[in-house]
Amino acid sequence: MDPDSITDAERVPHGSSDDPDVLDLSANINPRVPEGSRAVYEAAFDDARSYPNDGYPDFRDAAADYVGCDAESVVPTAGGLAAIRLAIGVTVSPGDSVLVPYPSFGEYAREVELAGGDPALVAQDELLDADPSDHAMAVVCTPNNPTGELPPADELAAFADRCAVAGTVLLADEAFLGFTDRASLAGREGVVAARSLTKLFGLPGLRAGFAVASGELLERLETARRAWSVGGPAAAAGAHAMRDAAFINETRERVREERAYLREGLETRGFEVFPSDAPFLLCDVGEDPSDLLSACRERGVVLRDATTFRGLACHVRIAVRNREATDELFETLDEVW
Repeated sequence: MDPDSITDAERVPHGSSDDPDVLDLSANINPRVPEGSRAVYEAAFDDARSYPNDGYPDFRDAAADYVGCDAESVVPTAGGLAAIRLAIGVTVSPGDSVLVPYPSFGEYAREVELAGGDPALVAQDELLDADPSDHAMAVVCTPNNPTGELPPADELAAFADRCAVAGTVLLADEAFLGFTDRASLAGREGVVAARSLTKLFGLPGLRAGFAVASGELLERLETARRAWSVGGPAAAAGAHAMRDAAFINETRERVREERAYLREGLETRGFEVFPSDAPFLLCDVGEDPSDLLSACRERGVVLRDATTFRGLACHVRIAVRNREATDELFETLDEVW
């Protein structure tokens, strides 16, 4: 992190409400968690009286099986965002240029700026056609947040190859990839894959995730990683979650079905809905969404104001939850839209 760059840095707005009395569709969190997660967390509580094993062998093994890589390639972090910061921190120096997509997760540009780098913004649907030469890093979000787009696998692989040839590190944010059947980029030369246990496993407060890399890039991540980078109970619960293949498969199927149901209902009500492989849908409502957001919030339903994403002016993002939540949303929209 570059001390001279912190003064001008700003916090990035995010979804999520801490009000327990509302239906929160602003955060893309699985409403379910793997069975037994609470018991595993509580069983590990006594171990929290000591420092965790900084090698995290069980967590690394579970993560490796989950994404399909070697356990030695896994770098445990306190969430996906910590993996993103770590990757940028070991790659970007003051003055470096980084290809950053938009609209996309606002933390990419912020972390590049905190490192003293220069975010070279490019439309997210044009990113894979960009020339990675002369950039220290390129960032891709698969599926992209907030649009939900998952680029074709062959085009993404070709871009990764061009980055490797150019000596440009590719940071692949795969926070939502677990909701799909697409293989991870983990293990490819010159790629840092950042993974989160927040979304798919419904555990945002756990703060557990990891990065995957190889070669010199892996060595840099391991050297820079904070000691005891994941709490012991979080590592235990995270390993348990990643091993629950039945939960993962059930979640993928349920999200596909509920996303289709949500899409049909939104389109019927006049929303323009973007294609999505993610557990959310981006909607163009054709006007400033402030009144819509306020009206829904007054009735206990919270949507994500997507105008906080660069390049969007008339958009909201709506999380895919369950049938009950979606029907409540539809009832609310029928009153206000």
